[in-house]
Amino acid sequence: MKIKVINRSAFDLPQYETANAVGLDVRANTSEAIRLAPLERALVPTGLYVEIPEGYEIQVRPRSGLAAKYGISVANAPGTIDPDYRGEIKVILVNLSNEVFELKPGERIAQLVVAQFTRIEWESVEQLSDTERGAGGFGSTGRK
Repeated sequence: MKIKVINRSAFDLPQYETANAVGLDVRANTSEAIRLAPLERALVPTGLYVEIPEGYEIQVRPRSGLAAKYGISVANAPGTIDPDYRGEIKVILVNLSNEVFELKPGERIAQLVVAQFTRIEWESVEQLSDTERGAGGFGSTGRK
């Protein structure tokens, strides 16, 4: 699949880092470092603009290395870029650690995953079908 992209960043287009990677690593398009204090959020520009085909979205997901090593995550994970959006892709990063984090220009900040979706229509009913699980949730199936 090809997705039209305008790259106004100072960096190459996002790419898959390995042959079987699902996400494309996207970079911070900043000219200076951004300092994130504990629990602070920042809207980080990427310099990328895309035209996503109808029936698809791009999910913005955290990078596991940033999360595990530094406590940096995507605040609304996964974020969704709708197919009719034409503005710049920006990533809402949050520092969940107890330390100040310095985000360097060009640093890989998130993963972009292209996913197909289905639009639905609601069907109002008075009752739902029974299942073995029923209304049990939030740990009702037990810890195994």
